[in-house]
Amino acid sequence: MPLHVPAAPSTAPVPAPVAPSGPSDAAARAPRRRRPAAGRLAAVAVLGSALALVPTTADAHVRVIPESTTAGGWTALTFRVPNESATATTQQVTVDLPVDTPLLHVSTKPVAGWTAVVETATLPAPVDNHGTTITEAPARITWTASPGAEIGDGQFQEFEVVAGPLPDAGVALVLPAHQAYSDGSVVDWDEVAEGDEEPEHPAPTFTTTVAPDAEEPAAADDASAAPVAAPADPATGSGAAGEPDTLARALGGAGLLLGLAALVVAVVTSVRRRTTA
Repeated sequence: MPLHVPAAPSTAPVPAPVAPSGPSDAAARAPRRRRPAAGRLAAVAVLGSALALVPTTADAHVRVIPESTTAGGWTALTFRVPNESATATTQQVTVDLPVDTPLLHVSTKPVAGWTAVVETATLPAPVDNHGTTITEAPARITWTASPGAEIGDGQFQEFEVVAGPLPDAGVALVLPAHQAYSDGSVVDWDEVAEGDEEPEHPAPTFTTTVAPDAEEPAAADDASAAPVAAPADPATGSGAAGEPDTLARALGGAGLLLGLAALVVAVVTSVRRRTTA
C-alpha cells in the first residue's frame, strides 16, 4: 500500500502590518492648545464691570443736588451722604443754612429710621428777601438715625428738604455739612473751593440763576420794533447742577454694558469650542 507524504507547509512571506497614516495615539491624546480669545474676553468683562463699580470723586463727597436754582423761587434740595468709613457707621448729619442770605422757610421730607430737626436762630442783622425783611430764619437742620438705620460701609443716604425763596441770581449758597460717625469722629464738609482745584472736604454748594422771564429784553434792529425777551441761556438752567451726577451714572452704565457684552461673547465662544471638540 503506497504511503501518503503530506505536503510541506508554505514558506511564503507574510506581509507586515501597514502602519496607520493618521497621528499616533500619543499625539491624539495630546491636549489641544486653547485659544487665548476667551481669556482676553473674560478680562475685558471683569474690567468693564470694575469700571461700572468705581465711584467718582464727586460721589464720595457729601453734596447737594438742587431741583431748581431760579432766584426768588422755591426748590427741593437733596443732600446725598455716603459713608466713607470701613469700621464705623454714620449716625448723624447736620447742615448749616446761610445767615447772610437766609431762607424764609425750610421743610424736611421724612426718611425711614431718621428724625429731622430744623433750628431757627436770630439773624445778626435784618435781611431783605425779595421785599420781606427777615430777622430770624432757619439756621440748621439735623438728621439723627435710630438704631439699625445708620449709614453703613459702602452705603449712602439722601435727605431732601424744600426751601425758599432763593436769594438773588448769582448768589452762591454754601451749605456746610457735618457727618458724625459711631466711633465719635466727625467729618466737616465746610471747605470752599478756590479756583478750579477742589478741596479735600468741599462744602455742598450751588449758585442761584436768573428766572427765564426776568432776563433783559434783547435790542431790536428796528427802533420801532417792540423789544423781545432774550431766550434763556441753557448753561444757566437748573439742569447744570446735576451734570456731574448724570455723567457719573452714564460712565458707570457704559462700563457695565461693556462688561456684560464681553462676558456673553466669552461664554458663547467657550460653548462653541466644547461643541466642536
